Amino acid sequence: MPLSEHEQRQLEQIEQALYAEHPRLARAMRAKDPKVHYRRRVVQAAVGFLVGVGLLAAGIILKHLWLVAPGVAVLVLSGVLAIVSYRRMAGVLSKRKRRDRKSAAKAAPKDSLMERLEERWRRRQEGNNR
Repeated sequence: MPLSEHEQRQLEQIEQALYAEHPRLARAMRAKDPKVHYRRRVVQAAVGFLVGVGLLAAGIILKHLWLVAPGVAVLVLSGVLAIVSYRRMAGVLSKRKRRDRKSAAKAAPKDSLMERLEERWRRRQEGNNR
């Protein structure tokens, strides 16, 4: 069921307010698939890991301790970020699989949330008209 012009304008105003007040949340909500965010973090962590290896190697070769310490720190932080993001990405995937199995196991499909809300709205309107 399409939205009326007034409802469409209200929705656009709400979206604009969300983008203005919470741009980070708005960007996060724009993507529908959360595993995209975690995959991006894993890639960023891998690049950080390579930078850390480079700093560590440069510090050892050039014999500069001030390069070795940040190299080790970048290595450790990148490794932790990669592991955490990978686990979250795997958790999102396993939750989907569980949800898909549960929905496939149910024989009778249930009404969607919107259908139930529309039905409640119709009943409420019929009650007010009588």
